[in-house]
Amino acid sequence: MTRALISLTTEQDRLRAAKWVTQAPAGTRVEFKAPKRSLPQNDRLWAMLTDISTQKEHNGRRYTPDQWKVLFMHACGREVQFIPALDNLTFIPWGQSSSDLSKQEMTDLIEFMFAWGAENGVSFHEPEVTA
Repeated sequence: MTRALISLTTEQDRLRAAKWVTQAPAGTRVEFKAPKRSLPQNDRLWAMLTDISTQKEHNGRRYTPDQWKVLFMHACGREVQFIPALDNLTFIPWGQSSSDLSKQEMTDLIEFMFAWGAENGVSFHEPEVTA
């Protein structure tokens, strides 16, 4: 096995993970992450980003929801860099994807966005529910 991912939700999952650890060859890397963000959190995030993008400007410019996401991720301390595109004419954002955020990290991001929105007169609407 070169890669495996298991979410620890049952005792069986924990036993399977423990077995993999005891059988893993030396040098195997193990990473523990908090529970992944939820679909309702993702729906909330994108609804908020859409509301902000339709209502606000930043430095005299309108931005897309994706661009606002990069701004908010950076504001919350997530690593974001802008690297030259292959054509050397533009720059593209590089950094952690919001899909990799934990539930708590996504909660922190959404709370920051709510606070920023309140300070900047953004009216938020309820997100559409993902099936």
